[in-house]
Amino acid sequence: MKKFIDKLKGVASAAPEDAGGAPEDDSRFFSTMFQDRDDQQAHASWRERAVQIGARDYDRAQGAEKFARLWGVDRYVASLSPADLERMSQYLSFVEVPANQEIIGQDEQGDYMLIVLEGSIAVDRIQPWGARARLAEARPGDMLGEMSLLDAGARFSACTTLTPCVLAVVDAQGLDEMIMQEPRLGLALLASLARRLSLRLRQVSARLSALLSRG
Repeated sequence: MKKFIDKLKGVASAAPEDAGGAPEDDSRFFSTMFQDRDDQQAHASWRERAVQIGARDYDRAQGAEKFARLWGVDRYVASLSPADLERMSQYLSFVEVPANQEIIGQDEQGDYMLIVLEGSIAVDRIQPWGARARLAEARPGDMLGEMSLLDAGARFSACTTLTPCVLAVVDAQGLDEMIMQEPRLGLALLASLARRLSLRLRQVSARLSALLSRG
């Protein structure tokens, strides 16, 4: 925790540019979180995963349109203009993924999150004996893998495409660049992530309370 706080202070105090006009390395907070990990946990970057699952580039204009339509209704993003959303989409990549592909692996360390723009995705927890417990099915507008992107921790579940999908990819480098170059847009995206995570945690807490009350 102390290391996390120290790095956060470094980001806040870092100058936008050094003498050569380039952003300082310490300001690349999310990217360096993954570089600083010293455990033996398996790491999977989006570039590696994209090759493994046969992901293909999706038309950027169409991807940006789908992203703006699905996320433009979010409370923290709705205030952004169409031009703002278009600029935000420049920090994302858009891909098509075939069905039956594992886009996120359980217990791995991944430096990206995914936003579902089209299709459906199974979210499963793999049990020690190999069985899969279905936790949810992600639909257009849902996001996957955001917690690991934010804290560099292990993935809790495995995510597999049930149908051909169109996805928007946000990786650590892209998030860093957005925050440095378009801080208002970066803040809007982080606020949206925080709100969605908070809602998800409230839902989990409500289910847990219901289960405990039955016991």
